[in-house]
Amino acid sequence: MKIVKIHAESPEKEKIEIVLEILRQGGTVVYPTDTVYGLGANIFKEKAVLNVYLMKERILDKPVSVCLSQIGDIEKIAHMDPSVEDIVSKILPGPYTLILERKKTVPSQITAGTDKIGVRIPDNTICRELSREFPITTTSANISGHPSPKTAKEAHKELDDYPDIIIDSGPCKGGISSTVVDFTFTPPRILREGAGMGRLLRFVE
Repeated sequence: MKIVKIHAESPEKEKIEIVLEILRQGGTVVYPTDTVYGLGANIFKEKAVLNVYLMKERILDKPVSVCLSQIGDIEKIAHMDPSVEDIVSKILPGPYTLILERKKTVPSQITAGTDKIGVRIPDNTICRELSREFPITTTSANISGHPSPKTAKEAHKELDDYPDIIIDSGPCKGGISSTVVDFTFTPPRILREGAGMGRLLRFVE
């Protein structure tokens, strides 16, 4: 396991490339988001995703959300009608997990066999750089049921040396988990209240 310090606002390209290569090869990474530290793996690497579940001691029938680089990437993995797209364009990047109808390109391992997928586009340069080639898992870097880590040190304490690499870019600016909104319903349903609730309510109610 390796720890690498990366500048939060201006990530060093060579360091990002090192982490990307680990993800390409099926490795796992702890990385910062705009809410808490997450645990990432290339969603198309079955063994890597399984390792995410094992590290978190997470049951396999519980889905894992994915991190994308930009709004245009959503159409590659999920269906989104124009009314939803209009809301999404106003709140992303941001501290939200959108529940959408998945496309068949998404491995069922990620969605626990369901037809829905959780999508995040955080307001964080590092994780958007890490997901520019392929979606990565975005689940908090902790044992299931434990508090979500706000720092790389907390994530390391939770997961020990099992991740292949940990990115340390300082404390996450949010500190609380994302708000989860199910856009497969009309009107959308808020499944978990978290960061950014006040802003979201201006668009979904």
